[in-house]
Amino acid sequence: MLVATQLKRVFILKDKGQDIRLTEPEPRWSVEAVMNFYANLYPILTTAKVSAPQIKDDAIEYKFESVMGTKG
Repeated sequence: MLVATQLKRVFILKDKGQDIRLTEPEPRWSVEAVMNFYANLYPILTTAKVSAPQIKDDAIEYKFESVMGTKG
């Protein structure tokens, strides 16, 4: 028998060379809404972009990557 389960979402912020794992505040929110939610705690998220999701360890990982300090 095949059982389908919904994968949990994990959000990762790379700040000062460290990966910070952020928990999901609300499963129904879009990825952008989660990023805006955490922007109050991590102001670097106001200029961040979201990488393509990857499936790791039975979870969908989204990485918030800062675009500050990059040219082009």
